[in-house]
Amino acid sequence: MGGELRDKVAIITGASRGLGRAIAELFAAEGAAVVLVDLKPHWAEAAAEAIAATGATAIGYGADVSDRAALTAVIDDAAARLGRIDILVNNAMWNRYDLIADITPETFARMTGVGLGGIVWGIQAAAPHMPPGGAIINIGSMAGRLGSTGALLYAAVKAGVDGLTRSASVELGPRKIRVNAIAPSTVATEGVLAILNEDQIARRITQTPVGRLGEAVDIAQAALWLAGERSSFVTGQSIAVDGGIGHTLAR
Repeated sequence: MGGELRDKVAIITGASRGLGRAIAELFAAEGAAVVLVDLKPHWAEAAAEAIAATGATAIGYGADVSDRAALTAVIDDAAARLGRIDILVNNAMWNRYDLIADITPETFARMTGVGLGGIVWGIQAAAPHMPPGGAIINIGSMAGRLGSTGALLYAAVKAGVDGLTRSASVELGPRKIRVNAIAPSTVATEGVLAILNEDQIARRITQTPVGRLGEAVDIAQAALWLAGERSSFVTGQSIAVDGGIGHTLAR
């Protein structure tokens, strides 16, 4: 592939599988040194080893992104080892779907801690290491714009991602650091397919104007565009990568 991110350093959270893994692999293929962060050290290290086997520079770290001190220590160490941070992708998420009556304080704390806190702490730690031209990409969801039974907390967190993206873009803009978000619809990752049955998958496909679920590479390609020079005048945006489902009433 090309070298769109040659000599760049990128940190991706939730990077051992799914969207984060696809983004890390594409960024590495485009020349970036990638830092993979995930909850368990062996998850991140195994994914980094697989990417390094292709000839790329890849490092894996274990950290709970909701733990400010732990995430800051990882980011500081990666910046010291690689010289700086050019790109941060906040992808990590912890999720469960509950009806309103079934939401517990523990679920609320964990989901907001990872889904919002992890982004806040990631930006807070990474921004000081970013030179002008840095790019921060937050992974949101179309769930933050569309209602769904059983998704109250998930929708709230992902709507919050859009809001903090806009505010961070304003605050960091004078430093020439861009902040954007990607809002995917249903993407056929291992985790998603494990919780959807065949009827649910078929319904999602029918609801989507382009007639298919998203693939992880669809989101990775959008992240690549937001990370590179081709989007240098784009900031504060939440870009739907949803096959058009956000524009249909067929729910």
